[in-house]
Amino acid sequence: MTGGQPAVASLPSRPLGRSRVRVTELAFGGAAIAGLYTEVSDDDARAAVDAAWAGGIRTFDTAPHYGLGLSERRLGAALRHRPRDEYVISTKVGRLLEPAAAGRLVGPDPGGFAIPASYVRRFDFSADGVRRSLAASLDRLGLDRVDIAFIHDPDDHGEQAFREAYPALERLRAEGAVGAIGVGMNQAAMLTRFVTDTDVDTVLVAGRYTLLDKSAASELLPAAQRRGVSVIAGGVFNSGVLAAPGAGATYDYHAAAPELIERASGLAELCARYGVPLRAAAARFPLTHPAVASVLIGVRSAGEVADALRCRALDIPAALWDSLATADERGRP
Repeated sequence: MTGGQPAVASLPSRPLGRSRVRVTELAFGGAAIAGLYTEVSDDDARAAVDAAWAGGIRTFDTAPHYGLGLSERRLGAALRHRPRDEYVISTKVGRLLEPAAAGRLVGPDPGGFAIPASYVRRFDFSADGVRRSLAASLDRLGLDRVDIAFIHDPDDHGEQAFREAYPALERLRAEGAVGAIGVGMNQAAMLTRFVTDTDVDTVLVAGRYTLLDKSAASELLPAAQRRGVSVIAGGVFNSGVLAAPGAGATYDYHAAAPELIERASGLAELCARYGVPLRAAAARFPLTHPAVASVLIGVRSAGEVADALRCRALDIPAALWDSLATADERGRP
């Protein structure tokens, strides 16, 4: 018993590469609680983390980018009184937060979060930048260590990330400052290179292994499987269209093209024949590949957490996976 409440067992977990870190099959994505697109109150953010814990989620992901550090501060506060050895927390390096210039009128955050732009983000994939970023994250989280550190979005800084950021993380792992290291991106090609050319434990691929975009399956996932690198799948709804296809749906953070909405609607109809919501199939799909250890779900409220847990508990027939695998470009069998 904890605080008068019965203890809740964590969800099933899987090992993360060759590290000692284990991640629950469903992980909490911390961008939304920092006000991604719409404001989220402190109370609602705390309630979302509490609901995730009550439902057995023990893996939590955040980053300095998310709400200019707000996600890290909120997540750290919500987990501070939890037993430290019972959860896994990941954060990211590659963006340093610097105070906005003195006297500058603080407007909305250009990064898409509903917060004032009191800080500016500066990409820095140098070895010094990695250590400074991690130290600042630990301060915001109120922790002395994180379990996983990801290089975050090195798309336009690839060579520096390979030459400086990765070796810095490798040293931090050897020192025991982090338990596992990896890279998080919205593309598969550079992640594949990290898998084949370095000794990362994990990669976080967002939006590239979904019911609408399986591009990670061609090279990244087979390479990860061969190398013993675990994949964490994020962006499983492609930012919205696979959760609720229809007018105004988004795909990869932009308005979804009509043909993508049509495809997603077709997939929703197909899932409905088996009594399964599309969002449940979309969230479970990545785990059908043996290289995938966890699915990261971005949630902003206790209600969204409860829905994610209900969807996870649904029985999805093998016949539905077969039908989804053979669906045509319109999302129909």
